[in-house]
Amino acid sequence: MRNPKWHRDEIILALDLYLCISSGKINHSNPDIIELSRLLNLLPIHEERPDAVKFRNPNGVSLKLGNLLAVDPNYQGKGMERGGRLDKLVFEEFIGREDELHRIAQKIKETINNPELNFKLYQIPNDKKEIIENVREGQVVYKLHKYRERNTKIIKLKKEQQMDLQGKLECEACTFDFAKGYGKIGEGFIECHHKLPLSEIEIESITKIDDLALVCPNCHRVLHRGISTMNINQLKNHLSFSYSWNC
Repeated sequence: MRNPKWHRDEIILALDLYLCISSGKINHSNPDIIELSRLLNLLPIHEERPDAVKFRNPNGVSLKLGNLLAVDPNYQGKGMERGGRLDKLVFEEFIGREDELHRIAQKIKETINNPELNFKLYQIPNDKKEIIENVREGQVVYKLHKYRERNTKIIKLKKEQQMDLQGKLECEACTFDFAKGYGKIGEGFIECHHKLPLSEIEIESITKIDDLALVCPNCHRVLHRGISTMNINQLKNHLSFSYSWNC
């Protein structure tokens, strides 16, 4: 049984290394490739690894860098042509934006090199393909965002602050109020969205009350669908409806 296909995060890390070494150094004994193999095995992404011995081993990493040679228009040779569609997409997305690529790669590395944090990210389920494909920063940084949203202590304080200020908990995007919409069973129900862009999330940062926005599950899901490009105010401008309460 084959190991899973390469994920966006993995290709980002591979491309970051590819742009730093010459084609003649792409081989399984290169210390940088051995280190990349170690990092790929730490990623909190793949739940199943049918062939653990071969999973992202140095030989496999070398082959992936060979796939990148095949999609590099500046490479005069042939490269390994059995790469996936995602190789070409990620390559074309970041060529000319190498600084951004390196910044994302460094954030992924910092996250997975923190054993305690990396273990916690393993506990967060992977999102569906149609959601994560829209996340430029990849699954690891996205999971870091979701981890920040699940701080129960700060969420409780955020809700208490909102109740003190407005006497209700309504979605900051669409204004839906579960207590008004569902009665007693809806009291106190709402979700929290971490407003800080993925590009600005720091590994060791502490979530503050002002970093969170109270949102309904529908708006929260849409915010995550466009997480690399959309904020609360932009979502408000997309809304084509408003709630009218009779109570």
